[in-house]
Amino acid sequence: METVYLKGKECHTMGTFPMIGDKACSFTLTTSTFHEIDLSDYRGRCVVLNIFPSLDTDVCAMSVRRFNEMATTLDNVVVLCVSKDLPFAASRFCVAEGIENVEVVSAFRSLLFGRQYGVELIDGTLAGLFARGVVVIDGNRRVIYSQLVNEITEEPDYKKCYDAIKMIDSYGL
Repeated sequence: METVYLKGKECHTMGTFPMIGDKACSFTLTTSTFHEIDLSDYRGRCVVLNIFPSLDTDVCAMSVRRFNEMATTLDNVVVLCVSKDLPFAASRFCVAEGIENVEVVSAFRSLLFGRQYGVELIDGTLAGLFARGVVVIDGNRRVIYSQLVNEITEEPDYKKCYDAIKMIDSYGL
C-alpha cells in the first residue's frame, strides 16, 4: 500500500509502486479502437507509463499533452497514457487535442494493472481510479525510473523522466 494525497487529504493505493531495478509486471490494456495490447508488444523498446486518474481533469489532460510533445524527440520509445477512462473518451480527447505521438490506453478491462503497479486508489474521492505516476521501463523490462506523484493534483517531474529516457539512449540500455 502506498500513501498519496488529493488536495492534502490522505489516500491509499492497493499494491506497491514499482521501484528502480524492479522487473516490470506484464499487463494488458485497451486502445481507443478496443484493441488489446500488452507489454510484450513493445519488446526491445523503452516504454513510458504515464498513469493518471482521468482525461477529464486539467492536470491529467496536461500530462498527456506534455508527454505527446516529449515523444516527438524520442527514438525507440513508446509512451502509454493509462487511466480507466473508456476508449470512447480517449479517442474523443486525442482527436480534439491533436494527440498523435502517444498511445492513450484504458485499464477498464484490466483488473490487475492498478494493483500490480500500485496505483489503484482504494479510498478517498477518487477510489477505484488511479493515482498519478510515471514508470519508465527499458527494453529488458527493468524499471529505470519511477515517480508516484505525492499530490495527485500536481504534474509529474517531466525533466527527470526525460533524463532517464535519454540515459537509455546514451548507454543503449
